[in-house]
Amino acid sequence: MTAWAGLAARAAGTIATGVVGVAVVEGVRKIATGARLHEAAVSVTTAGLRGARVAEAGAERVRLSAGDIVAEARGRLGEEAPAPGSGTGGHDHEH
Repeated sequence: MTAWAGLAARAAGTIATGVVGVAVVEGVRKIATGARLHEAAVSVTTAGLRGARVAEAGAERVRLSAGDIVAEARGRLGEEAPAPGSGTGGHDHEH
């Protein structure tokens, strides 16, 4: 009997997956009409832009924190950190 129960459970899982798949396909088909597709594309792009801005702000915070750490480490070594934009890029040739 347990073999039949296991088989029935697998069959139920497969049927459920199929039902969900059909629902997704039907939903996409309904969205795929002109105005709805455009609105969906604009919404996804808006979310992407917001995400990119959040990521950029986080990257800038990390960059500034790293700069503070490097400046403090140089200070502990007795070195003076170069002024921002001073042009000391660490190489000794002209461009």
